[in-house]
Amino acid sequence: MNVVLIVSDTFRRDHVGCYGNPWIRSPHLDRFAQGAIVFDNAFASSFPTVPARADLMTGRHTFSYLGWSPLPRTETTLAGLMTAAGYRTFGVADTPFVLRHGYGYDHGFSDFHWVRGQAYGPSRDNVTSGWTYESDYFAPTTLRIAEEWLERHYRDKFFLYVDTWDPHEPWQPPKHYVELYDAQYADDISAHPTYWDWREAGFSQRDIELAHTHYCAEVTMVDRAVGRLLDRIESLDLLGNTAIIFLSDHGFYFGEHGLWGKGRFKSELGYYLGPAKGSAASTLMYRLENSEEIVSDVKGEWYRSPLYDEVTRIPLLLYLPGADAGRIDALVSLPDVMPTILDLVGIEAPDRVQADSLTGLIDGTVDAIHDFVVTSWPMYVAGQRIRVVDDEERRMRENQPSTVTRKDWALLYSVAGEEVELYDRNADPKLKNNVYSQNINIAAEMHGQLLGFLQSLGTDEVYLKPRRSLS
Repeated sequence: MNVVLIVSDTFRRDHVGCYGNPWIRSPHLDRFAQGAIVFDNAFASSFPTVPARADLMTGRHTFSYLGWSPLPRTETTLAGLMTAAGYRTFGVADTPFVLRHGYGYDHGFSDFHWVRGQAYGPSRDNVTSGWTYESDYFAPTTLRIAEEWLERHYRDKFFLYVDTWDPHEPWQPPKHYVELYDAQYADDISAHPTYWDWREAGFSQRDIELAHTHYCAEVTMVDRAVGRLLDRIESLDLLGNTAIIFLSDHGFYFGEHGLWGKGRFKSELGYYLGPAKGSAASTLMYRLENSEEIVSDVKGEWYRSPLYDEVTRIPLLLYLPGADAGRIDALVSLPDVMPTILDLVGIEAPDRVQADSLTGLIDGTVDAIHDFVVTSWPMYVAGQRIRVVDDEERRMRENQPSTVTRKDWALLYSVAGEEVELYDRNADPKLKNNVYSQNINIAAEMHGQLLGFLQSLGTDEVYLKPRRSLS
């Protein structure tokens, strides 16, 4: 069996029609979902972009030891196992972090193509200044390269990995998609997300709405680009022997919980606002007032950044030749994709793999593989210097919470002595009402599940010690 794995960065689960969104334009993914297995409770594990890809390539929960860093050459990867089994393996990505600075996420592939330009500043301008048509944009370019590769290798036994950063910011979609969501759109430039409380940072509701409109436009652009690749797979008569997976690494906040972005961050100059209205898309501006003093020897600092459903819950669609389409409600985690692919092609998963194959859920031999799932920032500690986002040194100002998700409850916990959040997912699906103080026994039970999970992963005691008690 061949395998096509498509990753779209920052693609919110609730922004796909097949997950119940009545107004988003995602016709190609919705049509794909009609013949696929739709996982309704899929969650990220390691967060954000680079840690999630480490999980995907290794089948491990890498937040417990790796963090945002290059993929170690000692790791056994999905691509490497497929290559060793005789598959022609090819990756194409415009996601900026997979190869730059020696990050090595092409490890194991027999060939890899990086589409440059997905960044901020001159390198992006150098690429985008020549854009004329939709086909020039990043996601369409990346998916087109995958399509063209298939035209040359459709008779081979192949593993094709496609990784596009869209709809990640900076949002720069074709105007015709923006107008689908805002008929009065007048070429306003979307502001860069603040990565902070948007009201405190001085933004308006209109700023959020305009940015969201651009995001939705990129969702629809990605949908069409993915649709073209799916059409090519069908036209090459590959649907009978090719598994196709579409997923994202995490979501994004557009004002939910007061946040705009994926976390809370301040640069050495204060709140980062991004492109100013009326300026070129690469222009940066900063808000200096109200910013706390930040040590100037780092590029900025990360503050407590809670992980709610808007970022933890991800779309996961799997087309499998010969399998009935349908929906699976069981809890699953992104690292489970790696051993699932190995199962589908008949390769034994190495002992080092920590995740579980989804095939038992697919064939109905089991009803569940997880009682809970964990989504977490890497196990950093407050004060630690880290390299998150393009290998620039930053500091973890505050400890980051991990989220333990069960069907009935969600627990957000960082270390003993810091804020604990507990939400009743059935009564409060938007996770707005913290009921920890009324349900300490449930929180204690879930904390025990988290601690046991971390211990099973072999997490270093330096990270376990501050997490051994709930409060």
